[in-house]
Amino acid sequence: MTADAITRTPHDGSRPGAPGAGRTRHAGAPAGRGRKALTYTVLILLALAFVVPLVWMVSSSLKPENQIMQVPPNPVPTHPQWDTYAKAGRTVWPFFLNSCKLAALNVVFLLLFASLAAYGFARLKFAGKRIAFAMLLATAMIPSMVYLIPQYILYRHIGWIDTQYPLLIPRVLTPVFGTFLLRQAFKQVPGELEDAALIDGAGRFTIYWRIMLPQVKPALAAVGVLTFMESWNDLFGPLIFINSPSIQTLPVALAMFQGEYFSQTNLMMAAATVSVIPPLVLFLMAQRYFVKGVTMSGLKG
Repeated sequence: MTADAITRTPHDGSRPGAPGAGRTRHAGAPAGRGRKALTYTVLILLALAFVVPLVWMVSSSLKPENQIMQVPPNPVPTHPQWDTYAKAGRTVWPFFLNSCKLAALNVVFLLLFASLAAYGFARLKFAGKRIAFAMLLATAMIPSMVYLIPQYILYRHIGWIDTQYPLLIPRVLTPVFGTFLLRQAFKQVPGELEDAALIDGAGRFTIYWRIMLPQVKPALAAVGVLTFMESWNDLFGPLIFINSPSIQTLPVALAMFQGEYFSQTNLMMAAATVSVIPPLVLFLMAQRYFVKGVTMSGLKG
């Protein structure tokens, strides 16, 4: 074959001069560009579906009442009313602090108990380990509404009604989802690290605390973010178990705020904007570790 013939050989492997030779690439290019354009269009529409309500909320919090429902809507306030945040803050600030305290305690203690349980299920050998882990996972499949009434009766007998204990103790002592994620992460740590520490005379708790935990930091970050979000957005628990406004949390306060200031939309939007800030800041700070932790623990989709 001459050099001229070689340069004319199609890249798809077909013989030169054969019918259809060299057409596959050119025929597939428009289809590929079409699929890519369709994918970007769908992604942009989905992004707008999530971003537009957030922009409308922030914009409405800075507008006077008579401009919020204006048609056509103007996303940029002409004269921002920053004092709405001061007025809303004076009402929701105590509830905001209660939610912050509860979310922080939930994250710290759940990470501690979940990591201990996950390390045991992942690295220790004991009789009935598989059965115990299967039973642990099975508890997550029971709908929470099924045991709500027994929970309420139990908490009333032990004096936990109108306290914050029901929002903290049961959640950190039964960290099923966190245990599952961290167990998957612990199982991926090379066993040689643990063996070397055992040869050097380290105890089990030292190995867990100083060697294994630093290896699963991304998974810890992922569990921490998910736990914070669960506690921060919990409306049902505080509504059922807490009566006193002094220990009530932010989601309940926002619902009360909506009823009290139903005619002042800008105040409601300011309070809602304040409630979004802590989870948003936490997620942005832990975004890199969160994605890595979810991938590391094998949770996809």
